[in-house]
Amino acid sequence: MNELIRTHENETGEMFIGGRELHEFLEVGTRYDKWFDRMKDYGFVENEDYIAKVQKRPTAQSNVTTFTDHHMKLDMAKEISMIQRSDKGKLARRYFLEIERRWNSPEMIMKRALEFADKRVKQLEIEQEQNKPYTNFGLIVSNSDGAINIGEYCKNIFDKHGVNIGRNKMFKWLRDKGYLINTGREKNNPKQKYIEQGLFKSMPVIIARSAGNIQDSTTLITGKGQIKLTEKLLEEIGAGQ
Repeated sequence: MNELIRTHENETGEMFIGGRELHEFLEVGTRYDKWFDRMKDYGFVENEDYIAKVQKRPTAQSNVTTFTDHHMKLDMAKEISMIQRSDKGKLARRYFLEIERRWNSPEMIMKRALEFADKRVKQLEIEQEQNKPYTNFGLIVSNSDGAINIGEYCKNIFDKHGVNIGRNKMFKWLRDKGYLINTGREKNNPKQKYIEQGLFKSMPVIIARSAGNIQDSTTLITGKGQIKLTEKLLEEIGAGQ
């Protein structure tokens, strides 16, 4: 089948027709913008039946001008072609019907499925490559709730990355970076916004004293927080320091 009017396919596999290309093929005498405004009055809805595309092109005076094109779905292009009531309109409509028939054939459905699968495999390969920095530390940790206290975290990053920073220095580093509250009764507790981001937890604990038990809290670093803080520590301090 000869290509009378060029079609476009988006990333989800939907087929579109350029409004200006259809306008040119139909040999409409009215200027494109006015013609399209009139076509919209037939009940077509932006972002459902078509997408407006603002584009740029050079002028004869070496300037740049902007213009609006519209990517129409196949159903809209068919209906607009029929509305024209011209030989070109009938030809365009038959052409779009044939495209639709071929598009929905078992062979084309299988082809699109294979293409989608191929894209998914490539996407997973990219994600795997991006996740490589996490593998030594344990990607499972980043996806779990494995929250640990500051002392355990200091031991882990020394064992796995050679980052030698003690518990007290780690608390100071976290306060200096703004993750923990710096003064007052809640000193060394995580700030609320970092709890909401899933980096820390504040775990209530009961401390037994002769005058009576009191409630305090322990700062825990979540799996997500361990990944983020380790990245920052490695950038700032470096392994084996």
